[in-house]
Amino acid sequence: MTERVDTTRGATAPPDGTALAVPHPRPGGGTAPGTTDTGPAPDPAAPGLTTAQVAERVARGEVNDVPVRSSRSTADIVRANVFTRFNAIIGVLFAIILVVGPIQDGLFGFVILANTLIGIIQELRAKRTLDSLAVIGEARPTVRRDGTATEIRTNEIVLGDVVELGPGEKVVVDGTVVESDGLEIDESLLTGEADPVHKRPGDTVMSGSFVVAGGGAFTTTRVGREAYAAQLAEEASRFTLVHSELRSGISQILKYITWMIVPAAAGLVLSQMFVEDQSADEAIRRMVGGIVPMVPEGLVLLTSIAFAIGVIRLGRQQCLVQELPAIEGLARVDTVCLDKTGTLTEGGMDVAEVRPLNGTAPAYVRQVLAAFGGSDPRPNASLTAIVDAHPAELAADWRCGGALPFSSARKYSGARLTEPDGTGHTWLLGAPDVLLDSADPGQAATLAETDRLNEEGLRVLLLARTSRPLDAPELAADPTTATEPAALVVLEQRLRPEAPATLRYFADQDISAKVISGDNAVSVGAVAAKLGLPGAKSTVDARTLPADREELATALEEGAVFGRVTPQQKRDMVGALQSRGHTVAMTGDGVNDVLALKDADIGVSMGSGSEATKAVAQIVLLNNSFATLPSVVAEGRRVIGNIERVANLFLTKTVYSVLLALLVICSQVPYPFLPRHLTLLGGLTIGIPAFFLALAPNKERARPHFVRRVMRYAVPSGVIAATATFSVYLLARSHYTGPDALAAETSAATLTLFLVALWVLAIVARPYTWWRIGLVLTMASAFAVVQVTPFLQEFFALRLVGTVLPWTAVAVAAASAVLLELAWRWVGRRFPD
Repeated sequence: MTERVDTTRGATAPPDGTALAVPHPRPGGGTAPGTTDTGPAPDPAAPGLTTAQVAERVARGEVNDVPVRSSRSTADIVRANVFTRFNAIIGVLFAIILVVGPIQDGLFGFVILANTLIGIIQELRAKRTLDSLAVIGEARPTVRRDGTATEIRTNEIVLGDVVELGPGEKVVVDGTVVESDGLEIDESLLTGEADPVHKRPGDTVMSGSFVVAGGGAFTTTRVGREAYAAQLAEEASRFTLVHSELRSGISQILKYITWMIVPAAAGLVLSQMFVEDQSADEAIRRMVGGIVPMVPEGLVLLTSIAFAIGVIRLGRQQCLVQELPAIEGLARVDTVCLDKTGTLTEGGMDVAEVRPLNGTAPAYVRQVLAAFGGSDPRPNASLTAIVDAHPAELAADWRCGGALPFSSARKYSGARLTEPDGTGHTWLLGAPDVLLDSADPGQAATLAETDRLNEEGLRVLLLARTSRPLDAPELAADPTTATEPAALVVLEQRLRPEAPATLRYFADQDISAKVISGDNAVSVGAVAAKLGLPGAKSTVDARTLPADREELATALEEGAVFGRVTPQQKRDMVGALQSRGHTVAMTGDGVNDVLALKDADIGVSMGSGSEATKAVAQIVLLNNSFATLPSVVAEGRRVIGNIERVANLFLTKTVYSVLLALLVICSQVPYPFLPRHLTLLGGLTIGIPAFFLALAPNKERARPHFVRRVMRYAVPSGVIAATATFSVYLLARSHYTGPDALAAETSAATLTLFLVALWVLAIVARPYTWWRIGLVLTMASAFAVVQVTPFLQEFFALRLVGTVLPWTAVAVAAASAVLLELAWRWVGRRFPD
């Protein structure tokens, strides 16, 4: 019979349940490492609640009923798309047109209605995708009911449930520890303290923390909205908008536009109603026609649609985007830090070979490994491979007197094993370069053999024996003391078949990949080399890295593969790269990756990873496929690049609309356009093309300074368009006479503005593909149809009169196109960023 122990200290727990050696408590529950005290023994037979007790608690409402949402509610989505500042402006103007008529001057109102509905529908589709994926990726804790361990959904936990915990699992509700098997809890997400806390029976655990080592069980004391994590900033919703340069940039632009619109609109109202001698209805229509195009309402809508469609596209590939701007963030990434295990390699491993050392009998080694495998109820991937190769039947008569779970910080695990004849030894299993003394000639030879095997991409563990107890302070300080090597366990890692293509993609996209792993540096380098990672031949042992951030950043920029990296070092590496201006993505699936995932600009977790990593990551690859990452990067680049592309169209319209209004006010002439004219122009040169351009493929890496870069192009484009249009309008006013003169002047100005705006579209649509050329030609053809169809001429009040002014408009537009080309090229050369 195997004895249960508190493996945090390695003390034996007799079957009769007498007191154990447990750590000293510290404020808030838990223990400081390296201290012991006597406390109550865990109850290994805690059966949990019965079915009847669960039903009673559910009836009383004592259930973890916090709603699990991965997106905004339907009401929030509708409210966000309908009740906007610009919808309010457009709505008021639409109501005015409904009063003064005709209805064709109110077409812009129907366009806004259609666009808003599209935005709501697309975001609701994205919500359904997110919600369904969130259920797939949701934590499923194990509880004991009727004496049986059962997996349930988080919202099915009730007050008093006994919840089991294992390495990497998240504490989903608050509770009190009833069993501790070397249980170490990381509460950094709640307290900011990175050091794990040893937990003993009677200590409290809080929702939001997670297990880094050992296992145990706790009884729930607070569930639902009373749980600690639920009280922190309404964690019921994961729809949190982390910093997004795109969103903040658009908000900044809209703020500036609002300040421009107010004086321009006021002046335009006064100009059209009191300066010009025209009817009130006509003045109002012209005034509305001047204000409507100043509002770039479609830019915000298209941004939401692009994000929503991005979520849907990634959702089809089993990629859960927990925070929408993460799509944008990954598009800006220039450095990806990859954890080897679970990312470049699959989670499972196989025992390739066991090499006895120092004359140890092979059969004896197999028995030790079988007994060692049975000492840990929650083995990691390495120990699982050993258990699969050495079944428990090989050591049926061995007894476990204590166990020390594996920790990525110490790089080994341990067990106190008693042989059938009563002989007992402490056995350690872990990294050879941590457990062996290089100063000892014999052990140095073993290290050399280990290095050779690592160079082949194999993972090597050392099985060593010592006479010291597991909780000996000198063993914790220096595990090489008094250890006798017994065998090398050679493990073969399963490489992810999709990893080489993914690494090539990163290289092609000029994204630097850094492999940072807790494994041996040479072994990690060999794996990276097999996968074709550039720079994999030069590996760095993280124990030799400098502590200074600047020096560390230099070493990271020069190297590509780093081994023997501690969890804290991973975090420091991310920070060092960020200090050099890099946008860093971190991938991982283990608890040792959590700190780095949390600090990285974008954290990416595998779906099979620990609950802790999935909780802090912005993106979860539910299909565990590393090959999904390029799709995420590509989706982000498509969204960012295309929104920037169409932003040039919308803001060019805003600039020329404001300038035209100011020119009209200063010249004291009628505003040249009715709302229907600008609805037609906006639809053909901006609205319809922008929708297609926003969803097109785009592989350009996102660049910083979105607002500055867009305005550099939009301002000269708007100035050229306004100047050309107003010039033709003034020429037309001196050319045409009679009662229909204003209609002819408007038609000439409309033709000019359309041709200039169409050329802006032609520039924005580059580089050309067949469908982009077709898009521009289709818009030109649509305008031509309006010009030659009598019904449409009357509907839009457009009719070109004579040949002089129409051809003058074409000539001015052609000259403006040349100026646009020169302006865009000058801006591109002058400001290459």
